[in-house]
Amino acid sequence: MNLSLALACIIFFICQTNALAAIYVCKDSKGRVNFTNVPSLPDCKVFSKKKRGGNFLNSARKIHGSGKYDKDITQVSKRYNVDPHLIKAIIKAESDFNHRAVSKKGAQGLMQLMPETARELRVFNPFNPRENIDGGTRYFRYLLDTFGGDIKLSLAAYNAGPGKVQRANGIPSIPETIRYVKKVLKQYRVYKTSVISPSYSQKD
Repeated sequence: MNLSLALACIIFFICQTNALAAIYVCKDSKGRVNFTNVPSLPDCKVFSKKKRGGNFLNSARKIHGSGKYDKDITQVSKRYNVDPHLIKAIIKAESDFNHRAVSKKGAQGLMQLMPETARELRVFNPFNPRENIDGGTRYFRYLLDTFGGDIKLSLAAYNAGPGKVQRANGIPSIPETIRYVKKVLKQYRVYKTSVISPSYSQKD
């Protein structure tokens, strides 16, 4: 390696190290989140001072969720006309993207389908990500139709059951359900407003 090439490599390494030395998370006037090494917006906070990119990527995944199932979510969302960001927020709240998840009550898979619900939806393998997302989204579409497109009531029904929502004529006074609705809506806003959230423009 000649001296000029070696010097160029050293300069490149220094620039790359400095670029990763401080990462900022910024919000613009519309509340959209962006990550940058140049804090050009007023509302910017230090996100990571790690020099290794792995820690930054892991932290970003914790905020924005796994992109592993984005293609399936995109295709299923188009089929049932449900916002893909909302489907992803439900998956985040239900299973945190663990397709093998099983709750204490027996709910299974990404969208935590109860066995009897899975049978009614003809989901033969609730641990199959595509089947689970399809069944869960189809069920949520039914809830949206049942409750006149009201997302809050539909989420409450997804958690507590449609009967309890109908009897309460609103979100039932169940702490778990109230927390669940707030949790999903909060995550839904993150996916909707984040500039690094998937665009869901992939073709089927």
